[in-house]
Amino acid sequence: MSTELFITTDFQRRWVNELTEAGPFFSSYSEPSDTLSKFPKENIQKLVDIGYTTLTLPKEFGGSGISVSDMVLFQETLARFDSATALAIGWHQGVVGELFENRKWTEEQLKQFSEAIQQGALVNRSVTEAQTGSPTRGGRPQTTATRSADGWVISGEKTFTTMAPALTHFLVSVWIEEKQKVGFFLIPRESVGLSIKETWHTISMRGTESQTLVLEQVKATEEQLVEVNEAPRGNKQNGWLLHIPACYLGIAQAARDYAVHFAATYQPNSLNEPIASLFSIQTQIGKMDLELIKARHLLYDIAGIYDDPARRIHLQNELGVAKSIVTNSAIEIVNLAMRIVGAKSLELSNPLQRYYRDVRAGLHNPPMDDMTITKLAHAAISEQQ
Repeated sequence: MSTELFITTDFQRRWVNELTEAGPFFSSYSEPSDTLSKFPKENIQKLVDIGYTTLTLPKEFGGSGISVSDMVLFQETLARFDSATALAIGWHQGVVGELFENRKWTEEQLKQFSEAIQQGALVNRSVTEAQTGSPTRGGRPQTTATRSADGWVISGEKTFTTMAPALTHFLVSVWIEEKQKVGFFLIPRESVGLSIKETWHTISMRGTESQTLVLEQVKATEEQLVEVNEAPRGNKQNGWLLHIPACYLGIAQAARDYAVHFAATYQPNSLNEPIASLFSIQTQIGKMDLELIKARHLLYDIAGIYDDPARRIHLQNELGVAKSIVTNSAIEIVNLAMRIVGAKSLELSNPLQRYYRDVRAGLHNPPMDDMTITKLAHAAISEQQ
């Protein structure tokens, strides 16, 4: 049970092999990163060094111009070795992919930013706030941008800023009173008035250090206002967000592999064979693979549709469906893995307890299940009107 079926190019093969070879390095930071709730900077630096963080840049901007399908494959592979690293770098990959696909910035802004990425820059959108929750639910940012004599002054706080210790740039959503619209400013880490507040105290994805970004009278130039939203962001199709379910699918694969190995090698003295010989254990293993096959085929099929412009126009709610199905399947796979391994899976030294905690974070990444289900219902009802 693996991604072999979905590797279709030599380029994909090369990168899957490279990430797999580096897998033990990534995995070596998983337990300490989780235990200490500290971001695995070494893993991210490794990805920067091998050129991974430039892959979603178009070729004309110095990257590889990878597709969403490529990204999904690579992100799932990476998540098998370290979930925090995969989710964190997935935001960078997805943000860059979306920016250069939509080309909303000026050519000069894109050129300068691509050069920064080639030099190791890392970016994420900072959009969530304590008072508004996820922006996908439509809340207006409390963070404000006020016109000044030489540009703008930005103040506010952003929660869930994943990869906060390593980011070099923050794409910050703000309410622009002057325009009565939501906009995004690209703010470098070294900006005066920018700081990180350590608020990340969770049981899931502890290593992502999704801390709070604090902006106190941060000055920005007109050129740093890179986006002004003319419509709600949630109304747009963004296949690059499939990095989220890809991450949780990778965690599920890791849990499945651990459980199957355990079943094939653990033999209590009450049996003459390992527990994999038991029908009840085989049933649990079969259920895991059933969920994996279902989730993986759905995810890669929808990624492929997004990559095909002729078919992409027919996508409606499929991106949200992929995230929902894959995340919930991943949770079920980890649950089944823990049933196979038993009480040992609860030991802090056992990776399954980390997989169990990390995979549940997927429920709270956008889009949430309730929004996806509601959109499906609205679409069905509208067909009858």
